[in-house]
Amino acid sequence: MTKSWKLAALGGILAAAIFLTACPSRTTIAKINADPGRYQNKEVVIAGTVTNSFGALGRGVYEIDDGTGRMWVYTQRGVPSKGARVGAKGRVYNGFSFAGRNFGTVLEERDRRAG
Repeated sequence: MTKSWKLAALGGILAAAIFLTACPSRTTIAKINADPGRYQNKEVVIAGTVTNSFGALGRGVYEIDDGTGRMWVYTQRGVPSKGARVGAKGRVYNGFSFAGRNFGTVLEERDRRAG
């Protein structure tokens, strides 16, 4: 192997390691609800079925059930409809309020995928 191939391979490995460590792994809602302080202000990914949603003017909240528990998700992109399968990535916060209603632990959505 030539020196340039070794450097290219090493660069590829380093880039992959950085990319993979930057992506949050999927977490169950039960784990988050069991120890919300552990996930406070950390980025996580959850996925499941939308069981409830409401919003106005492009903002809102929707509830995801992943089979282990339920969690509210705050979004500024419009809410998905009830029954939709979604994956949401964002940061976990405690003590969130929206439209005069208080929520315990919520995920502030940064990205969403249909599932």
